[in-house]
Amino acid sequence: MTAKKDQWTRDQLLIALNLYHKVAFGKFHNKNKMLVDISQRMGRKPSALPMKLSNLASIDPEFRNTGRKGLEGASEFDRAMWEEYHANLNELVPEGEALLAELMTGDPEAPIEVQPDGKVLRVPEGPTEGAASVKVRRGQRYFRQAVLNAYKGRCAVTGLGIRDLLVASHIVPWSTAEQHRLDPQNGIALNALHDKAFDRGLITFDTDLRLVCSKALKEHFSDATVSQSFKAYEGQPLALPAEAAGPKPEYLEWHRQHHHL
Repeated sequence: MTAKKDQWTRDQLLIALNLYHKVAFGKFHNKNKMLVDISQRMGRKPSALPMKLSNLASIDPEFRNTGRKGLEGASEFDRAMWEEYHANLNELVPEGEALLAELMTGDPEAPIEVQPDGKVLRVPEGPTEGAASVKVRRGQRYFRQAVLNAYKGRCAVTGLGIRDLLVASHIVPWSTAEQHRLDPQNGIALNALHDKAFDRGLITFDTDLRLVCSKALKEHFSDATVSQSFKAYEGQPLALPAEAAGPKPEYLEWHRQHHHL
């Protein structure tokens, strides 16, 4: 996968794009051991990948909307790949996921996980359903990591930081809109209880990202557990890290309308 004449290859850019949505902008530097390691595995200088990620930030419209610019110097190829990647997430996300796994382990099917602290772990996977294709599993792994890392590995409602108890909760469901399945902005990091409530339309979030409880849920506020888990957080905004793009308003609007909230 070594590039010729310092030009980035398509495979290398797919790996960079995969990591772009899993690693916070503040970690795009050559002190990030994970990025340095991946750069060197690509046959590039230690600073190459952090610099490329900063280049990509300069063409990310959501990032630029925050008033920041990233690192100028993105090539035309970078821009073309950015557009192609985000127009074809369902195809190119699984491809990038496989390329990264192969680079790190030698096995494109290895279930690896990039975590907020800058570590890449090989994680065990349980039995998978026969209908779940390799491409689907890769896409699901990517979506989970991108969403949970955007929220720094914590539930956006309660702040719970036990990763095994967190879900990358789809706003517009996987089965409803194929083109939005792998968009990290179609996800919110929630604990398993609040994920289930969100999926069933018992809670949603308003235009200011504040938690809204349904009438059906409020009928159970007298229950101590329900009160502690939901009433206590009603009206509070999502805990959204400063660097996170956050959910797209149109996705939350769909959720509110679909569940009549």
